[in-house]
Order: sequence, then structure tokens, then C-alpha cells
Amino acid sequence: MLFGLIDRTTRAASLKSSLDQSVERSRGIADRVSKATLQNGDGFALEAKAGTAQTTANPVNVEDEMVALADEQLRFLATSRLLEKTYTTLRTAIKGGNS
Repeated sequence: MLFGLIDRTTRAASLKSSLDQSVERSRGIADRVSKATLQNGDGFALEAKAGTAQTTANPVNVEDEMVALADEQLRFLATSRLLEKTYTTLRTAIKGGNS
């Protein structure tokens, strides 16, 4: 069997890497949005003691984050369709193209 055939003849490896990066970016966005809804805290964190001022050093704009998430979803969908097309083309080439 020829190892690395798909990586040498297609862009599948770079597309899969792009999908992985997109998932990580989506997780980061989701984390920032969830922390923004909890006043920049973690869901499992204990509440601050009375009299302790809680300042938000880096406020999160939920609207901007949701726009970024929508953009990331479009990129993920486009990349997954390109990867699907790459695999379909490779499958057709292996079968001989007439099947």
C-alpha cells in the first residue's frame, strides 16, 4: 500500500488541519461568550466575598463574538465541503472514473 498517497496528491491534510483550527477557534469564541454571560467568571468558580469589587479588565462584546462565530461556521462549512469534494475526486480516480 502506498503510504502518504492522499497527502501527496491532494490538499486533504491542509484542509483537515484547517478544520481542526476552526474547531479550536469556535471553542474559544464559545468560551468567551459563556464567560461574558457569567460576568467574566467560570461557571464553577465561587462567588466573590461581599465588599470585593469585581472589575472586568477585558469586557467581551457578545455581538462581535457572535458575528465571529457565524463567520467561523461559514469557513468550517466551506472547508468541509472542499474536503468532501477532494475525497470524492480521489475516490472517482481510484475507481477509474467510469463507475
